[in-house]
Amino acid sequence: MADRSSLRVACLGAGYFSQFHIGSWQRLQNVDLMAICDRDISRAKAFDVPAFDNLERMLHEVQPDLLDIILPPEGHAAAVGTALAAGLRRIVCQKPFCTSYTEAAQITAEADAHGATIIIHENFRFQPWYRCIKAALDAGKIGTPVQATFRLRPGDGQGPRAYLDRQPYFQTMQRFLVHETAVHWVDTFRFLFGEPVALYADLRRVNPVIAGEDAAHVLFEHQSGLRALFDGNRTLDHAADNLRRTMGEAVIEGTQGSLTVAGSGAVHLRPFGSMDTIELLGANTAPTFGGDCAHHLQNHVVSGFLKGTPIENRAADYLNVIRIKDKIYQSAQEGRKIQLGNP
Repeated sequence: MADRSSLRVACLGAGYFSQFHIGSWQRLQNVDLMAICDRDISRAKAFDVPAFDNLERMLHEVQPDLLDIILPPEGHAAAVGTALAAGLRRIVCQKPFCTSYTEAAQITAEADAHGATIIIHENFRFQPWYRCIKAALDAGKIGTPVQATFRLRPGDGQGPRAYLDRQPYFQTMQRFLVHETAVHWVDTFRFLFGEPVALYADLRRVNPVIAGEDAAHVLFEHQSGLRALFDGNRTLDHAADNLRRTMGEAVIEGTQGSLTVAGSGAVHLRPFGSMDTIELLGANTAPTFGGDCAHHLQNHVVSGFLKGTPIENRAADYLNVIRIKDKIYQSAQEGRKIQLGNP
């Protein structure tokens, strides 16, 4: 595939978040978006691309190089299995990957046995502010990182109609905030600080109309000694013109300074002992979700398949995100700190 000049892509799923996947594929010059499949074919037809309501038939007729699975977790395993059976060897799959660690590991092993690559569409690490922070950390801008906090405050979880207009299945998920949302920061903290070695979690439900938890404190201990806190509450907001841009605010503190992420997406550095800040990244004005993170991830994937550049977010690596997620629920249930051991 490294010798190819373009990639033929087909998508499965035309729900709410598919607009960001599909819009990105359509913008990439070295991608041909061949077709979209959805059980409700009218949703697939909305994108002015050949539409199907049967995955096997789409794969047979279109013969894509890559299938992008944009479904809830319950549909992942069957879709991957169908793609592998059809001879497809390049798959992108939405997060959270599958319904359990066991299922995800089984599907990953099956893909490996077929010589296939699954990339998990975990896009938050591709948000511009986190790439900026990673570069600043690698350059030693704040010395030795000691503490980090992300405060999730999207403000979309209040009242009886919470989530119904965009992703109504959120209301019925027995495991909600951690399984659906906090996994973004499990992965982002791994990207920024390396694998955690222990964690402690306290979870609760604030809005009684939903089935699962919508607020959480999860404290991660990293091998360097750094502590990273995920402080999430979907019923509260933060200062931003678009609450879904960053979904909250972050601060990373080190021995020589601190880095902050505002709701605008701007990143500032404050040297230790100083009252002044230095802007490392300006406010983000991208009109699409999360600083256009879906597009950045998909461009990264295309570069990997067409040019042979290293690809992040392979399924085998993402299994550790699922393992950590399960340990978060174990910690909350047992009310104790959990040692994670080796991935």
